[in-house]
Amino acid sequence: MRRVLLPLGLIVALLGLWELLARTGLLADLFGINEAASDLLVPAPTQIAEALWEDRDLLADNGWVTLKEVVAGFAVSVLLGVAFAVVMHLSDTVRRAFYPLLVASQTIPIVAIAPVLVIWLGFGIGPKLAVIALICFFPITVNTFDGLRSVDPAAIRMMRTLDADRRAILRRLELPAALPYFFSGAKVAIAVAVIGAVFGEFVVANEGLGDVIRQAQAQLLTARVFAAVVVLSAFAIALFGLLSLLERRYAWWGARGI
Repeated sequence: MRRVLLPLGLIVALLGLWELLARTGLLADLFGINEAASDLLVPAPTQIAEALWEDRDLLADNGWVTLKEVVAGFAVSVLLGVAFAVVMHLSDTVRRAFYPLLVASQTIPIVAIAPVLVIWLGFGIGPKLAVIALICFFPITVNTFDGLRSVDPAAIRMMRTLDADRRAILRRLELPAALPYFFSGAKVAIAVAVIGAVFGEFVVANEGLGDVIRQAQAQLLTARVFAAVVVLSAFAIALFGLLSLLERRYAWWGARGI
């Protein structure tokens, strides 16, 4: 009960404080916003809840588009990230050549290269999947690689004494050892995947929650913007919870509860 009631109580308290500050105008004063524009620019949680209900069809239709992009982009990053981590683990030459480039790739602003991806991949779903995959690729690859290298060398020597070849050691020892590490990276990746989807939809999209946010910002519909953010957060929390369940099912020896 403490695991449920403590965060729930904190959320209720923060929402109550937000509501009080917004309704009294203190929040607008804090940000230096004119009182006449405070309802537009500083919505209260109840106004966001109204937007969630009134725009439910708009948010549901576009949310489904964004959710499909997040899942597809995340799947691409898992396939590429795990494969690249295994290759780096098996080849010191590949690791020395590409690991610094892997780290350097995280210094490139996604917003800056997203228009270039549109030129390369066109105006379809390709650029959005590429942006999501680029954001998710790093935590999955690095964590899986660290997991593969975490195996006790004594265990590897023991398997070699039992005539296990390199493939058997990888399949029976190193990959199972890396599974908890993989899930740690995957949970980080899925939490930020929704950000990648919004980035991609900002650049090239006529549907999706990113497009809803962009249009709502232009029309000063701030409550709708926050409503779309709530839906995105719900997606991230739900997908994070799903990965946590899979971790407890398939990598229970490394799973830790919150």
